[in-house]
Amino acid sequence: MGIGTISFIILSVLTIFCAIMVVASKNPVHSVLWLVATFFTISGHYLLLNAQFLAIVNIIVYAGAIMVLFLFVLMLMNLNANTEPRKNLWTKLAGVVSAGMLLWILV
Repeated sequence: MGIGTISFIILSVLTIFCAIMVVASKNPVHSVLWLVATFFTISGHYLLLNAQFLAIVNIIVYAGAIMVLFLFVLMLMNLNANTEPRKNLWTKLAGVVSAGMLLWILV
């Protein structure tokens, strides 16, 4: 195994971990920060493929501009758990049933 293979495996594990943390994070700001980390690891994959321009553009455009926009919108919305209305059991059940029916149709 060469250094390229080892660095690919390490970057792949980091990319998958960061992508899982994007979905698993309860705080939306932390989720955006994990997404920035995911973009950086994907830029590392581009560097392994000798696509330096794509790596730099990925960092500048996605990690720089779009993630700053996402953070601005999240902070502007001020998502607090205290101000969020509580959903009753019937609303949650209707959501689960409709999601299950959508999954059934897609499968």
